[in-house]
Amino acid sequence: MTQSAAEGTEKRMARRTDVLELAVLGLLHETPMHGYELRKRLNVLLGPFRALSYGTLYPCLKSLLGRGWIRETAPAEETVPPPLAGRRARIVYELTAEGKERFQSLVKHPGPAAWEDESFDVHFAFFARTDAATRLQILEGRRTRLQERLEGARQSMARARERRDSYTLELQRHGLESVEREVRWLSDLIDTERASNMTHLEDPDHPRRPATNAPARTNDRRAEGDQERRRTE
Repeated sequence: MTQSAAEGTEKRMARRTDVLELAVLGLLHETPMHGYELRKRLNVLLGPFRALSYGTLYPCLKSLLGRGWIRETAPAEETVPPPLAGRRARIVYELTAEGKERFQSLVKHPGPAAWEDESFDVHFAFFARTDAATRLQILEGRRTRLQERLEGARQSMARARERRDSYTLELQRHGLESVEREVRWLSDLIDTERASNMTHLEDPDHPRRPATNAPARTNDRRAEGDQERRRTE
């Protein structure tokens, strides 16, 4: 393996670790969970094509414990030691105050990786805890990334059309249509975000005037009108 290939592999592994960290912190932000339940929720969140094993989950939990972002507790019904010596109480994981701060930092200050294939779904899953400006940043970044991918794929198809069989071309066409559908979906989401009163973003170059000044300006105009009428009388 060349040095550049090795570096690429390390970067992908680091991104996957970051995505798993965000997913774990986000789910534990909702409610404390034991490992089995957390793994089930993570598999739903990450999707069926990224099944998560305990061999991947527990090193992540150990890392988060070491950083002080989560802690281990025993569930309320198992605070009393079980009567059977061989039975182990299930460990429940919950966020610490530092873990909540870390999660908020991850959702409020995402980097370009947030709109890549490995990360976008997880960031999107926590949009309810993400501010409007960041949501739009991620959606627009994702759309731009896919539009760049579409353009490259179309050029590649046009150059190699005569050298590829019909099945390969059909597979490529199917891939293009899938990306085009996602681009349209993203555009609809962006339009909805911008149109929503709850997520309206002001243009920094044309800020709205404070509404509290409106009555004062109205009273000033009325006073000027009264003065003008007295002068004419």
